[in-house]
Amino acid sequence: MDFTMTDAKQTLKALEQQCKLLRQQQVTFITALERTREHAHDRIKPVHNLAQVQNYLDNHCHNSTDKRVLTLFLDVCNNLGDFCVKLDAMHCESRSAGGIIEETMTLLSPTNELSGLRAKYPHDVVNHLSCDEARNFYGGIVSLVPIVLDNIKEAVARMEKLQPQHAGGSSGRPGPGQSSRQQGGGSLSHSTGAQTNLTQADSSFQTSNKKKYNGETSKPAWRPAGRLYTT
Repeated sequence: MDFTMTDAKQTLKALEQQCKLLRQQQVTFITALERTREHAHDRIKPVHNLAQVQNYLDNHCHNSTDKRVLTLFLDVCNNLGDFCVKLDAMHCESRSAGGIIEETMTLLSPTNELSGLRAKYPHDVVNHLSCDEARNFYGGIVSLVPIVLDNIKEAVARMEKLQPQHAGGSSGRPGPGQSSRQQGGGSLSHSTGAQTNLTQADSSFQTSNKKKYNGETSKPAWRPAGRLYTT
């Protein structure tokens, strides 16, 4: 079954809720990174890509709370990446998203360098870090999801604007303010209108699918012309 714009909008809503849940647990997420980086003897350099977070989870995470929040973060990134693949297939003919999808897929690559990313206003994820954390260690990794979600919302908005308008047949109902029977004549007066019937597809998003960020990816290595939100 084709992935429709209706499916895309429903999936986007589910993703926004998942990203909101992650944002609410940012302190727990940073604590988990601190602890696992200490176990890995890796506290000198910043957290610079998703493969690094996966390595912490797989090999240096011994706390159930840390495992839960690191898994949530990687699941969110995985679900955003899967959604980008579906959007890319939808817009491959019109290229209506103007390269945003390709750039976003690059951002989500397991080995893509993230340390220079910084989410801008109105996002406040960086402001919730200490100055040292924001400048040296976690500013990029906490900025990834807000930036990616912004890109995806922009891509969906562009694609929706270019969706064709399908006209339907006669509605068989009187228009607003019209009577179905003319005074004194007895003849029926009908109005015709355009109606669009959208079939709701089952687009429940699978968040239990846990993809390993082990430095390899099945997605093509996109190389867009520019980078967003970099310093």
